[in-house]
Amino acid sequence: MAVEIERKFLVVGDAWRDAAHASQFFAQGYLNQTGRASVRVRIEGEQANLNLKAARVGSSRAEYEYPIPLAEAREILDQLTLTPPVEKTRHWLEHAGHVWEIDEFVGANAPLVVAEIELDAPDEAFARPDWLGAEITDDVRYYNHALAFAPYSQWGDGQ
Repeated sequence: MAVEIERKFLVVGDAWRDAAHASQFFAQGYLNQTGRASVRVRIEGEQANLNLKAARVGSSRAEYEYPIPLAEAREILDQLTLTPPVEKTRHWLEHAGHVWEIDEFVGANAPLVVAEIELDAPDEAFARPDWLGAEITDDVRYYNHALAFAPYSQWGDGQ
């Protein structure tokens, strides 16, 4: 089974920008709202994937991803997803031996900025960069699937 071990954090400030070595625009949409797994189509630049991810909260989740034709992914996003796509620019940077992914959301989820780190074990140690804010790994509201159905801009003052 493919298992993703990932922790999520809010990002504080813009100090991370100077360390970013690559960026890519993403658009992803979801084909279901409930169930044991989220089913999404994601376009990353000129590539597209169908992704199945266990619908559970936490740092370790089963995940499967399969390439699909870009033209078909665009059709699926336009015609079959339940909500408008979640759109973001993903930036990659390295800090103390780990690769961080910084997702800078646009549209209905702006101005949300989230950092993710993939680990080899749930308890793996890592250095915390200065721009790392509160951990949100266990807060389902920040999962991309949840953001598709309840965008960050609609949360109100209780964010």
